[in-house]
Amino acid sequence: MTRTMADLPDGFRFLPDFLDRAAQEALVEDIRAVVAAAPLYVPAMPRTGKEMSVRMTNCGTLGWVTDKERGYRYQETHPKTGKHWPEMPARLRALWEVLADYPLPPEACLVNFYDDTAKMGMHQDSDEADMKAPVLSISLGDTCLFRVGGTERGGKAASLKLKSGDIVLLAGKSRLAFHGVTRTYPGTSTLLKNGGRINLTLRRVTAAP
Repeated sequence: MTRTMADLPDGFRFLPDFLDRAAQEALVEDIRAVVAAAPLYVPAMPRTGKEMSVRMTNCGTLGWVTDKERGYRYQETHPKTGKHWPEMPARLRALWEVLADYPLPPEACLVNFYDDTAKMGMHQDSDEADMKAPVLSISLGDTCLFRVGGTERGGKAASLKLKSGDIVLLAGKSRLAFHGVTRTYPGTSTLLKNGGRINLTLRRVTAAP
């Protein structure tokens, strides 16, 4: 069953239209530089090796990766090039400082690119050591249908459309909420020249000393 936005989990923050057009365009330029240094690639699921429908890369001191052999994890280098991830852009670090309500900086920014057919199944962000730090997610480009539920797989989920410039945070009790992207809506934004959606997910990976 699908719940309404009034039933969003405790601690979940939805900030519609947080970034204006100029801020969105500036972030796109930042991400273009990231992708030039750390190309998008197609990740694979653990055990099965099935390719995901999104393409991804990272920036920051750590990056989230997955493959058949070693599964979900964070590492310091790009799995295809072997090079260290590029530095996280200052604009992203600034957004974390304003919104995260957490004393330590983000260590990873996962960059997911969705074309017209890409989806993301319901999952938890649970590979980090400190669950007190939120997950901060920024939408750029085409609108998507986002679903977020509780901390048990298969439970009821609320649906909301995330458009370019929207930000959500999984924080507090919602930090381990299952969430995913059911679909994207082609042609709903002119931000990206060739269409599609970029999702930027900032995470703190290691616990405070």
